[in-house]
Amino acid sequence: MSSTSTAAQRLRDLVRLRRVRDRIDREYAQPLDVEALARGVSVSAGHLSRQFRLAYGESPYAYLMTRRVERAMALLRRGDLSVTEVCFAVGCASLGTFSTRFTELVGVPPSTYRAQTARASAELPPCVGKQVTRPVRNQEAPLTRSHLA
Repeated sequence: MSSTSTAAQRLRDLVRLRRVRDRIDREYAQPLDVEALARGVSVSAGHLSRQFRLAYGESPYAYLMTRRVERAMALLRRGDLSVTEVCFAVGCASLGTFSTRFTELVGVPPSTYRAQTARASAELPPCVGKQVTRPVRNQEAPLTRSHLA
């Protein structure tokens, strides 16, 4: 395989991965799984998982759960929905899995987060609240330092 065809293949792979990531961002509340995401871009689930992890530093499932937790955080800050209602609104089918993953990413259970932030975020503009309350993913892709300094 020539370097031109290798580069072209790499670009096609990146386009596929971006399509998968965009789909997760758009359809996080839908019942998505790695097999369905892989079928959508005509690759195997194993190949998609390996390539996604190489490109983004985490599995497609971990990325999906992070999107769901981010949206859940916003809904919980509003304070008008119960934790169970938020769980189902963001596409999680299991309250236990949702609570466990939420606690891993945010550091407190969803009910505690709801109680703490409903009061505190009332004073913050939404654009600031979203930025300062964004969860940090476990095993986040390492940042590469720029040599432009």
